[in-house]
Amino acid sequence: MKKLSLHTMLHNPWIRWGVGLSLVAVAVLFYPKWWPALNGWIDGTVAARKESMREAGEGDAHSDEEHDHAHEEDGHDHAGHDESSSLELTPQSLKNLGLTPEYLRPIELSNFYRTVTVPAIVVAKPGRTDIKVSSPMIGIVQHVHAVSGEAVVPGDMLFEVRLTYEDLVDTQTQLLKNLADVAVEEREITRLEEVTRSGAVASKILLERQYALQKLQSSIAAQRAALKLHGLSDEQIDTIVREQRLLRDLTIVAPEIDNHSHDENNLRLSDRRFRAASFQPQNQPPAVHEPEPLILERLSASKGQGVQAGEMLCTLSDYSSLYIEGKAFEQDAPAIAEVAAKGWPIEAIIPGVSGQETLADLKLAFVANAVDAQSRTLSFFVNLPNRILRDETTNEGQRFVTWKYRVGQRLEVRVPVEAWEKQIVLPVDAAVKDGADWFVFQQNGDHFDRVAVHVKYRDQKYVVIESDGAIFPGDVVALRSAHQMQMAIKNKSGAGADPHAGHNH
Repeated sequence: MKKLSLHTMLHNPWIRWGVGLSLVAVAVLFYPKWWPALNGWIDGTVAARKESMREAGEGDAHSDEEHDHAHEEDGHDHAGHDESSSLELTPQSLKNLGLTPEYLRPIELSNFYRTVTVPAIVVAKPGRTDIKVSSPMIGIVQHVHAVSGEAVVPGDMLFEVRLTYEDLVDTQTQLLKNLADVAVEEREITRLEEVTRSGAVASKILLERQYALQKLQSSIAAQRAALKLHGLSDEQIDTIVREQRLLRDLTIVAPEIDNHSHDENNLRLSDRRFRAASFQPQNQPPAVHEPEPLILERLSASKGQGVQAGEMLCTLSDYSSLYIEGKAFEQDAPAIAEVAAKGWPIEAIIPGVSGQETLADLKLAFVANAVDAQSRTLSFFVNLPNRILRDETTNEGQRFVTWKYRVGQRLEVRVPVEAWEKQIVLPVDAAVKDGADWFVFQQNGDHFDRVAVHVKYRDQKYVVIESDGAIFPGDVVALRSAHQMQMAIKNKSGAGADPHAGHNH
């Protein structure tokens, strides 16, 4: 039998068909073993290719492959752009549209809160904003050191009052008399102890003097307690005892808000050289923070005026921290309760001459436990940190401060009712509507390409774009002036621009 060569076998069609069918049969037989590995390799290769292309696009927004902006010697080649949906903007055009670097930033995923808007007003913090200063004793106002509207800090002198309270004067006088009698009795007891030991005087006389001394000491203790009830501190009473002088002048200073580390009502001795100012421990370091100024709102006392104990002299106001009181309807009560439970941030919108001011990341303080019977609204309160706009001191040494937010100021509050995580959130001016389509403008070198997107949600401030592949995090889009850019594209194409495009009335 003639032996066939390999060359002859490969050129024989029947043999080629037989070998092919055999390979197909083997492939089908062992399909469960080789197909998963091959499929995984193909998927990994495709994913790696997509990722490398994506990184290249983010690293070089003006790359030749992405935007076909090859810089040639004779100019730019923009053949890759669809001129009917693309704009080339000069640096002057960017300024006219307000597209500063602040409004040309890469897209980032963020959390979005769907909100409801409720009216609100700035209110004082009860028990914290208003501080009433009154006279603790009967007297006559000698000096008024602050004027209405002036800013003071805790410890600043407000009033000097000459004391005319009879009981206080009598108690001090009797205390000084008893102190003098104690000194006399102590000297007499010392003398009698010596003569009693010699037998010249009976011990009964010494005992009588010792009993008298004990009575005087008991009276002094009672008088010290009475002076404390009148408002004097232990150190002020010690000053009376040490200096042997009557206290006749009362110095009233601005009080502390959170603590009472110094005496708010300081008394002076009848001799002005012995002034009992704030008693601070010698080893206590001074406070490093600047105290917030207090505004003297209502001044009720004047020089020469007689005042009674407990009579109000002035009112101080601390505007460093206020409340925003929102008025929600009854049906919004569950949403308000959810905000309180989850700690979602609240926004406040304050109208102004130059536009609206948005205060973000405000925290809910508390929710009222009762619905107003007349308006049928539920009050809730949001913390509002304040800041100083103007702080000036006159030539006379008077300080005047103007705070940014004022009690009674009206505003709006955006209360979140639903949270969406990791969304493409843009300002409302970054998207424009044309018929059934929504567009944003993506920066592509010195061009801006119009990109059709799907808007999932839109309110007065933000639009939420669906992440469907039209735009990606990292892409740079114009965050404002989308309506003007849409009109420019329509004008360029020769179509009449609709002046109301992108606006809802």
